[in-house]
Amino acid sequence: MIHYTLTCDQGHQFDSWFQSSVAYEKLRDANQIACVTCGSTRVRRSLMAPSIAKGADAPAASLAKPRSEAEEAMVALRRKVEENSDYVGLSFAREARAMHAGEAPERSIYGEAKPDEAKALIEDGIPVAPLPFVPKRKAN
Repeated sequence: MIHYTLTCDQGHQFDSWFQSSVAYEKLRDANQIACVTCGSTRVRRSLMAPSIAKGADAPAASLAKPRSEAEEAMVALRRKVEENSDYVGLSFAREARAMHAGEAPERSIYGEAKPDEAKALIEDGIPVAPLPFVPKRKAN
């Protein structure tokens, strides 16, 4: 694993871990890396000095703490969504459609939908909104 500090074209900095530098480059070239503050996919590696840390000062420990007001707001939003909604994973479009049709009881849900599924939900008047974070996949 490799840790990079990244900067988007708007000047926001954030950290991320990658399997390798080649994996980072593939994800970057496919626009799969997005700024955690503004969502821009135009990101580059920032100049970094190597560091060796132990215990609570280790890089993994610092990634758990928000470093800006925007990151704190994202953490709070994620917590609120996860505490007050049911994660339905890849069944999001099917669940949302069933609730809209009255075939399933209404409740707050979140999950994942392919772009064409999300577009179809919106076109059919089913209220959905993208989340500014990737849901944590729940395992049994």
